[in-house]
Amino acid sequence: MAPGHVVRLSMAKVQVLNVSVLDNPSPFRNPFQFEDHLRVHGGPPEDLEWKIIYVGSAESEEYDQTLDSVLVGPVPAGRHMFVFQADAPQHGLIPESDAVGVTVVLITCTYRGQEFIRIGYYVNNEYTDPRSCARTPPIKPDYMQLQRNILASNPRVTRFHINWEGCAERMEDAENVDPAASNSMLPPSCLPGKA
Repeated sequence: MAPGHVVRLSMAKVQVLNVSVLDNPSPFRNPFQFEDHLRVHGGPPEDLEWKIIYVGSAESEEYDQTLDSVLVGPVPAGRHMFVFQADAPQHGLIPESDAVGVTVVLITCTYRGQEFIRIGYYVNNEYTDPRSCARTPPIKPDYMQLQRNILASNPRVTRFHINWEGCAERMEDAENVDPAASNSMLPPSCLPGKA
């Protein structure tokens, strides 16, 4: 940085106050539903882009599925709530070896192409009927018998500093911010635990 250069940091214009997981647990084929609560400061003049991404395999991003993407806004200053719903993942795109067990679903939000928050939840897909698949799981996954259980009590929250005022080229800081910091945007009930 050049001598005399002044770095101007601004507070996030959008704070995610809370995200609630709805319809949980539920059958694998049910839609994902999240109730998002926001506080908007100064009303960003452009849309926010929200996405729900299902991680199909921990081995490769090629199996990630964007379940839905929606533009919200421009959002005026104040508190807001909306329910974000997306269809279940296309099971034909999930490797059979990764269909049952633990995976992740992500909610991301970007402004002017800059991701400023990512909220991740562990998801456990399992057979629940002890008389059938739970004791002896089938070789080929039976999605009609699978139940999805999102670990709603322990989200993993990552925040990114972005340039709210101008284009991404003028951004000074793109580091992760510790979600447990004292100026956290989520209430204590939604803060992630230490890994």
